[in-house]
Amino acid sequence: MTTEPVLAGWFTTGEQPHLIGSRCAACGSYYFPKLESLCRNPVCESTQFETVELSRTGKLWSFTNAGYQPPAPYVAAEPFVPFAIAAVELEREKMIVLGQVAEGIGVADLKAGLAMELVVETVPDAAAPEGKLAWKWKPMETQP
Repeated sequence: MTTEPVLAGWFTTGEQPHLIGSRCAACGSYYFPKLESLCRNPVCESTQFETVELSRTGKLWSFTNAGYQPPAPYVAAEPFVPFAIAAVELEREKMIVLGQVAEGIGVADLKAGLAMELVVETVPDAAAPEGKLAWKWKPMETQP
């Protein structure tokens, strides 16, 4: 498996991967992907941010099925296999982050409110025959 991510600097890899975001030093607002310009909070004018690892767990807010092959620049495996896409509300930050669902898990396996965790899997890539790493969402093994 390659160690090269699809998007460098957007997430960590390893046993407990994290998305990499930023937090405003003045008001504490979180952003993903990282924000390094002006805080988007309408009552804050800060330009100071710290890079943070975001929560790697959250609740499934919404989901859908990608039943058709997305257009370029998306690179799909051949033959194309439909996959699920999840919108997960991060545990601490309370913001919604989209991502594919882990391989082998379809929409029939999902329901709103399901506890999810961030994982990293290999996805096809035209420039790397072995694929590249991408973050995905997976239902947690132990559900409350």
